[in-house]
Amino acid sequence: MEKLTDGISMTGNDDLSARLVAATIGVRTALLAGVALIIPLMSLAASASADTLAEAMSLAYQGNPNLLAARAQLRAVDETVPQALSGWRPTLTVNGNVQNNRSENTIFSGGGVGQVVTGGTTKRTQQQAAAQFTQPVFRGFRTWAGTSQAKNQVFAQRARLQATEAQVLLQVATAYFDVLQFQAVVDLTMNNVQVLTRQLEATEDRFRVGELTRTDVAQAQASLAGAKAALVQAEGDLQQSRSAYTNVVGKAPEQLAAPALPGNLPSSYEAVINAATNRNPGYIAADFAAKAADDNVTVVQGELLPSINLVGQYQRGWNTVADKSRSESVVAQATVVVPIYQQGAEYSRLRQAKHSAGQQRFTADQARLDARNAATQAWESFAATTASIESFKAQINANEIALEGTQREAEVGSRTVLDVLNAEQTLLNSRVSLVRTQRNQFVAAHQLLSTTGSLTGEGMALSGPIYDPTAHYTDVEFQAFGAGVDLVKVPGAAAAR
Repeated sequence: MEKLTDGISMTGNDDLSARLVAATIGVRTALLAGVALIIPLMSLAASASADTLAEAMSLAYQGNPNLLAARAQLRAVDETVPQALSGWRPTLTVNGNVQNNRSENTIFSGGGVGQVVTGGTTKRTQQQAAAQFTQPVFRGFRTWAGTSQAKNQVFAQRARLQATEAQVLLQVATAYFDVLQFQAVVDLTMNNVQVLTRQLEATEDRFRVGELTRTDVAQAQASLAGAKAALVQAEGDLQQSRSAYTNVVGKAPEQLAAPALPGNLPSSYEAVINAATNRNPGYIAADFAAKAADDNVTVVQGELLPSINLVGQYQRGWNTVADKSRSESVVAQATVVVPIYQQGAEYSRLRQAKHSAGQQRFTADQARLDARNAATQAWESFAATTASIESFKAQINANEIALEGTQREAEVGSRTVLDVLNAEQTLLNSRVSLVRTQRNQFVAAHQLLSTTGSLTGEGMALSGPIYDPTAHYTDVEFQAFGAGVDLVKVPGAAAAR
């Protein structure tokens, strides 16, 4: 610093000397201020009015259309159970008919001149009414197998709902951390533009007094132009992340609070694998789908077995034989139907069902492997990013020291402007890398919860009512009458979309 001010004083320009000193101090102050712009994603934000991740998840949990659609789909699948149970219940039908008959008769007797013609017209209105009661007794085990199949389909759909729930909440977490990340990158890049602007001013001042060359000025100008372009890109990324947040949460992000890591993370790799292979919703859904396919084999096999029904019929008629006549009949019978040959289609359906069951079992095996692989990737990503954070913090500290030293050496002429610009860019890159790694750590943590079946409304202890997937099933399982449904109203978060 003494050499720099002494050199300027020799020119007799005291005002220029003061501006150079102020510019140099301003550059250092702006660089140090850049440290505070890195969002501390490992700690909670201090603002009490900031939006939290739990609040964003709660809004999406109550109003995300994809999640609401998945719940409606589950309720639709619930109805397959009472449909299957209806095979145990009787059927009762009533029918009637009214028939108006009119007949004309002409009789010729004799012949020739003495022929006699007789006859007349008859009118009669016939009325009939009948009721039939049919009670299935045995359907080749199809009712039993069909009920088991329907229940397994319900269990599979519940797992798919949980998978959708985890997907939506993971999208919320990802969008939340993307907004935090890109906001931090915008702040860092904006600070860098301010630093490079002051750096350019100082370089131009030193160029005027002959300490630097036109090349030094051009290098500073190029760095500033590149920083401005990076700022535009960062602002565009921020707007895209805000749009993604609004799409999944249902409201625009305001001031977001940086959350702590989830408290229900698995403690070891073994715990992760055990949870993924037993609680992963994708695997659970595939496993129950395979069981439902096995039940379908039994359902189709029932087509080859006898069926037994008890049938009762009551019939009454009026004017069926003659005017003012009445008839009445009561029939009770047991019917046994033994299939002998049905064109071979039932055997084809049975082979098809067996192949489908095998396919579903292979799909379930692959789903188990996929769950294990996804859990491993999430665990390794979380472990790697956690370890990298400390390294990036150490890198930032080292780059700050290196930049300060480079600036001091440039002041005495042992370093060039390009050296200073490179040091500033290296420090910026390490700060941006830290922000991105912190974002990746939090996303990996929630991916870990998703693969282990813990990323649910209940698992994340979200505020508001938690959806009960068994409530509708309990209401309709044995419901034999009624077609009314309780439509789920879209909460305010979804209605505002």
